[in-house]
Amino acid sequence: MPDPRTALRRILEGLKAEPSRTWSIIVTVYGDAIVPRGGSLWLGTLSAFLHAIDIGDGVVRTAMSRLAADGWLERSRVGRNSFYRLAERGRETFRTATEHIYNAHPPPPGSGFVLLLPGNGTDRDATRTALQAAGFGSAAPGVWVAPAGTPVPPEAAEALRLDASADDGTRRRLAAQSWPLDQMAAAYCRFLAEFEPLREALTAGGTLSDQDSFIARILLIHAWRRIVLRDPVLPADLLPPDWPGTAARALSADLYHRLLSASERWLDAHGQAESGPLPPPDPELLQRFR
Repeated sequence: MPDPRTALRRILEGLKAEPSRTWSIIVTVYGDAIVPRGGSLWLGTLSAFLHAIDIGDGVVRTAMSRLAADGWLERSRVGRNSFYRLAERGRETFRTATEHIYNAHPPPPGSGFVLLLPGNGTDRDATRTALQAAGFGSAAPGVWVAPAGTPVPPEAAEALRLDASADDGTRRRLAAQSWPLDQMAAAYCRFLAEFEPLREALTAGGTLSDQDSFIARILLIHAWRRIVLRDPVLPADLLPPDWPGTAARALSADLYHRLLSASERWLDAHGQAESGPLPPPDPELLQRFR
């Protein structure tokens, strides 16, 4: 029988081979697991998780200081214990991303596009960053495109907006020109290669401890959100045949729910907020990936 612990160890080895992203993992912990449980977490609980994936105290302190200084986290103290929660910036960012991460649905085939032409008086860097985060692609210098119905971020509210439609061939060329579909497909294939062995091991009857289930859940969403938030979720008729994003989302959904109960037990046993144990999770947690 395949051993899920071996699969998880290989995922961790891949994480360690990358440049340090401790701050990003911490944001994933809060957005995925702690916001549904009231939003506040004792630093000791967070440190126990990070120690389990071989991230030491010095790196944790540096990451927490950076996140607090950048407005992502805010700290409170009870006696000698520090507690952190997502600040407004962090809450708003994850709130916006939540639907895209867990429950994004592509528009129907044949859908049109929205085109944006930001004015010369806008802050181009801020506008570009906001549009990219919202799923817009760049069809040409100064021209941004997204599937019809994509919300326009506030930073681009003054941009000239055009609703566009075209024949199928033109729509496919526009999509290929606006988004790096080959790069996204390669990222989804790497994700599948990384996490499919863990799903296979669990499907075959292997088990993980509660702590390892929490680790696997966080690393799954950490890897998944870094890919899917760059994906505009285009209609199926604009994507190459056998688009790997479809299989990657199915794997994420299946693996997430295989890990959820045990990972929540670990939080029940170890998670602490200012008033004591973490409250039960919001019922909406069970609706993710449904």
